[in-house]
Amino acid sequence: MPEHDPVRDAARYRVQRDSAGEQGEQEPAAPRGRMENRHQWVDVVIDQAIARGEFDDLPLAGKPIPGITRHDPDWWLKALIEREQISGVLPEAIQLRKDDAVLAERLDALRTEDDVRSAVEEFNARIVSARRQLLGGPPVVTPLRDVDREVREWHARRRVPEPAPAEEPVRPRRVGRRHWRRSTS
Repeated sequence: MPEHDPVRDAARYRVQRDSAGEQGEQEPAAPRGRMENRHQWVDVVIDQAIARGEFDDLPLAGKPIPGITRHDPDWWLKALIEREQISGVLPEAIQLRKDDAVLAERLDALRTEDDVRSAVEEFNARIVSARRQLLGGPPVVTPLRDVDREVREWHARRRVPEPAPAEEPVRPRRVGRRHWRRSTS
C-alpha cells in the first residue's frame, strides 16, 4: 500500500477541518496576495465602481442581452459570424439557401447572357454536388434553377421601361408689368 494515498489524505483533511470547526477553532488566514484572495479584491473594485455610479443608466440595464437564447450553446459563435460578416463557413445546405435568396441580385450585376447562363449552371452544379455528399448536417432543400427561365427574367429586369420625359410646365404670361428700358443718351 502506498505511503501517501491522495484519497486518504483528502479524507483525513476533511475530518480534521470539520472537527476543528466544531471545536470553535479558526483556520489560519491565507497569506495576502495569493489567488484565494483575488475574489475579495474584485468585489471591492466593483463596489467602489457602483458607489461612483459607473453602472447607472447602462443601455441594457434590467433587460436580457440581445441575441442570446437560453438553449443555444453556440450563441456567441452565431453573433461573431453576424458581427464580422463571415461567410463561407456555413454548412453547404445553409450557404446554398443564402445564395439562392440573393441570386437575382447577383445575376443583375452581370453584363452578358452567357455570364448569366454560366452563373446559374454553376449554382445548379453546387446544389447537385451538395446533394451527393453524405456529410450529415441539414438537408439540401434548395431547388435547382431553370437556366432559360433565369435568362428570360434577367432580360425582363434589364428592360425596365424608362420614364417618359417630363414636359416642362407652361409658364403663365405676366400681365401688368412692363419693363421699360432706360435710354442712355
